[in-house]
Amino acid sequence: MKNKKTLVLGASTKPERYAFKAITMLVEKGHSVLAIGQNAGEVAGIKIQTKAIPLKNIDTVTLYLNPARQRDYYNYIVEAKPKRIIFNPGTENPEFYQLLQLNDIKVEIACTLVLLATNQY
Repeated sequence: MKNKKTLVLGASTKPERYAFKAITMLVEKGHSVLAIGQNAGEVAGIKIQTKAIPLKNIDTVTLYLNPARQRDYYNYIVEAKPKRIIFNPGTENPEFYQLLQLNDIKVEIACTLVLLATNQY
């Protein structure tokens, strides 16, 4: 399995949140993880940042932010030039899909947890 450097956007320290579960599973599967959330903290040894951090060589951004909150990150994500963005359930955003596709960034409407669990990540 190839390590896919992943940014979890909308990270949470609450164990019941899907973003928390995604960070944990990404780490377990051997992926490099960066995390940005509303509140600082740590999940599975990964520090959650509260501000945009410099991004290099990002393979995947997995979103856990509703469409309205995603707008603040449009330019940040496009400038990072990830290979793909995963829109998890509840984050679907046709406006953002168009911007990403114009910038040759793959849009994937899927569940990160399912992709990881079924070795399709």
